[in-house]
Amino acid sequence: MKRRDLMKASLSAGLLQALPLPVPAREGRTGTSRARPGTPQWPGAAEWQALRTQVDGRLLALASPFARGQKDAVRAEALDGIRNPYYIGDHPALTQTSGWQDAWTSQASRYAVAARDAGDVAAAVSFARRHNLRLVVKGGGHSYMGASNAPDSLLVWTRAMNRVQLHDAFVAQGCAPGSALPAVSVGAGAMWADAYAEVTTRGGRYVQGGGCTTVGVAGLVQGGGFGSFSKRYGTAAASLIEAEVVTADGAIRIANACTNPDLFWALKGGGGGSFGVVTRLTLRTHALPDFFGAVFGEITAANEDAWRALVARFVDFYGERLFNEHWGEQVSLRDGRRLKLSMVFQGLTQAQAEAVWAPFFAWVRERKEYGFAAAPSVLAVPARRFWDPQLFQKYAPGIVTMDARPQASADHFVWTGDREQAGWFIHGYQSAWLPAGLLGKENKAKLVDALCAAADQWGIELHFNKGIAGAPRDALDATRDTAMNPAVLDAFALAIIAGGGGPAFPGMTATRDDPAQARRCAAVIRAAMDALLKAAPDAGAYVSESDYFQTRWQDAYWGRHYARLARVKQAVDPEGLFFVHHGVGSERWSADGFTPVEPGRPAT
Repeated sequence: MKRRDLMKASLSAGLLQALPLPVPAREGRTGTSRARPGTPQWPGAAEWQALRTQVDGRLLALASPFARGQKDAVRAEALDGIRNPYYIGDHPALTQTSGWQDAWTSQASRYAVAARDAGDVAAAVSFARRHNLRLVVKGGGHSYMGASNAPDSLLVWTRAMNRVQLHDAFVAQGCAPGSALPAVSVGAGAMWADAYAEVTTRGGRYVQGGGCTTVGVAGLVQGGGFGSFSKRYGTAAASLIEAEVVTADGAIRIANACTNPDLFWALKGGGGGSFGVVTRLTLRTHALPDFFGAVFGEITAANEDAWRALVARFVDFYGERLFNEHWGEQVSLRDGRRLKLSMVFQGLTQAQAEAVWAPFFAWVRERKEYGFAAAPSVLAVPARRFWDPQLFQKYAPGIVTMDARPQASADHFVWTGDREQAGWFIHGYQSAWLPAGLLGKENKAKLVDALCAAADQWGIELHFNKGIAGAPRDALDATRDTAMNPAVLDAFALAIIAGGGGPAFPGMTATRDDPAQARRCAAVIRAAMDALLKAAPDAGAYVSESDYFQTRWQDAYWGRHYARLARVKQAVDPEGLFFVHHGVGSERWSADGFTPVEPGRPAT
């Protein structure tokens, strides 16, 4: 064993023991702005070289492939690759969203530590703390809010930490032997494509994760995390058993229900990038049902009266037949009076799913004012093959798109409909949880009116799996024991109203959409959400999919849990080393995360 490896192993073994909280504040740093290149605080060449040596050469100087002066071949490769989310994720200077109008644009960090293990992460965190640097963490890089990029920063890039390991009986550190559960441990850089391939396709189990295969496991769990089947299994955070995390003092800690339980609770939905760098997560796995499946179709209405009747009938149908653990994903209310169905199910056969939908489709067919722009279809597949791209390539090749680069993993695919998000530039994005009480007879008309009024202005997606109301008791109880806004427990769906344009990374020769037009789109999106919120004026929002300009964000994202989250933040990161936009404690910093605001003011 190399001397450095021996030292790292010894150091990690000691640091993995539970350390007392709170973490002591750093001396001489309180109230000072973070260092930038050209300022006296910025590390010199020798200091950067020392960090490079400490991480075995894995310190990278970053530049966007679209930066001025880049070679034509580099730029051409990037232009060809930015429609492939796997390419974007493999490039430390790029992010899956290229920016947000009047909010942020994707900009490369000055340096990145391409971490291979928790020791590398600890070295980067300690370096950033000592030199008062802006620190950024990126795994999948899917943050709509721009949390995984910042200029003049040091990036902790966990992409290579992608090991996935199954456990027949996992016992969290410090917990009783009788608490063993089937589980999977996942590295911070793994994507859900990696997790599903190992857990489901090869392992015959299920782990509650995200719907998009290129989303990072660590980021999704820390944000709470919804997937197609959350109505049955709860949020991804609800399945977290244990996390390995590097805190602001550079210590490698274990957090679970028995060891560092407050930190553990905060990591379950308290938002990524605020409490530390998660380097490994262990999640509970579940027995697979026999089948997973999907229902597709698109219905058009001939006039406004017919459109309102169709929306009302679907709301009734959802409440009567779909508001349960079997059904997830979404319907969209689109321009041209179109109702698009993109639903999934679990635990039913194809015949059973067809029987559920038969009355609704019969109601549509019986009325001449409706038509099918896309004929309804119901498909069920053995659950073990739901994330097996070879199955879809053979029988339904249009549903998936593979990462076609040489040497790409055979497990790496995207649902074709998700490709439009690769590199996109957001104009406006709004979300709101809709309470289950709106499905009741006394409130249904109010809901239908609000849906129709909003859809008259902009398309709406209703993500039924992103509200936990209607789930079985075990899923509700597990989700209740997370840091997410308790409003999620009473929500039957998350409404999303959003729009954007194609990739617009700074330096691209192609110009992005006209800013004035983008602002007009954002204004219409806000107006559409305002119309919808007349039915739910106090609705909360999902931290990972919401408005960059969210008002009352502490309450919208976390509700009554924010005060407790702020206390955990103060305990583990009193100096605010970890900063993300609208993250816990971010009100103590300027918008770019470089300058303290009212030093010493409690994060309340």
